[in-house]
Amino acid sequence: MTADTWAHGTGAGIPGAILIDAVAAAVTLTAGHLLITFVRPMWLKLIVAAAFVTPAAIAGFHATHGIVKHLMPSDAWQITFSVIGAVAVGITAFVRVAGMAAAPAPSGRDLART
Repeated sequence: MTADTWAHGTGAGIPGAILIDAVAAAVTLTAGHLLITFVRPMWLKLIVAAAFVTPAAIAGFHATHGIVKHLMPSDAWQITFSVIGAVAVGITAFVRVAGMAAAPAPSGRDLART
């Protein structure tokens, strides 16, 4: 979002902002995927995963809150369901990011001999 706001503000227009945003998203996803794949320490992989999971959970909270505020008058229940939505989206994002870090299949030479 920062990239497309910058592009639009510098005169690229809406099509240019969309293009810049798509390129920035692709570069970010590729960098995250490469980091998760090749970084060894687990704590560093968790930091990279958190960089992707945290914005997803925040977006899940706000998306759920936008829906439930039209369905129920109680602020407490709105927040409760919004937090549940954030947790659900956060878990889903974490599972997808963790899938990028799946261990490679063992090669034939790693198998035990019979």
